[in-house]
Amino acid sequence: MSLDSLIEEIRARGEAELRATLEAQRTELGRLASERDRAIADAGTASARSADAEIARERAQRIAAAKLAARQRLYEARERRLEEGLRATRVLLAEFTNDPEYPEVLRRMVAVATNELGRPIRVSGRAEDAARLGKIAGKSFDPTPRPIVGGLVAETPDGNRRLNLSFDELLRLREDRVRELLA
Repeated sequence: MSLDSLIEEIRARGEAELRATLEAQRTELGRLASERDRAIADAGTASARSADAEIARERAQRIAAAKLAARQRLYEARERRLEEGLRATRVLLAEFTNDPEYPEVLRRMVAVATNELGRPIRVSGRAEDAARLGKIAGKSFDPTPRPIVGGLVAETPDGNRRLNLSFDELLRLREDRVRELLA
């Protein structure tokens, strides 16, 4: 074997090794590029899923907050309507004190107070009702005016027992029932 053929064979082997190395390098680059593309696609998919989950969570929170705010506004509106109804009821009770039947109601209240508390009692009411209560209760009438819408307050002379038959108190005691009727 001559030197030229040896050099030619070494060159051929070197070129073959170089081609094999280059081919291995291209294959490795292709594999790395496909892994990179797959990792980018996976990251994009994971990011999209994460964003979708975050959007769904945010949407659910906003919907829940909106529902809560709506329920709160509804409750507040109901309360305003009920309070307005109670105010209107107080106005009606105040107007009733001008009705011709009101003195008879006072007379029955004095009778109930006498039955509940016995004799003697002190009966007091509004300043506007002083003349009526004076006629109905007689000596039991206490002229000290009470800041009430109507009705009367009766108590024993020693003040140990009291019966509040004022329209204010009667409405307060039945406020839950009135609220049910207005709702």
